Amino acid sequence: MADKERTPGSDAKTKADALGVWIAIGAGVGCAFGVILGQIALGIGLGVGLGVVIASVLASRGDGRRADRRDSDT
Repeated sequence: MADKERTPGSDAKTKADALGVWIAIGAGVGCAFGVILGQIALGIGLGVGLGVVIASVLASRGDGRRADRRDSDT
């Protein structure tokens, strides 16, 4: 299986895909809580907001590599 080449737009696409996934998960969980509490619209809104926050936190963490961090042996 060939490895994917990293293009400049691939990282942004991956982050956008992750954002969409977390929004969908948040909306689903929020909908479930909304049904339980009798406030579906409020549950969906809070779930989507929570999904955006989770996606933003995960995107800011990155893959553990930072440009300002240098190895001690170089």
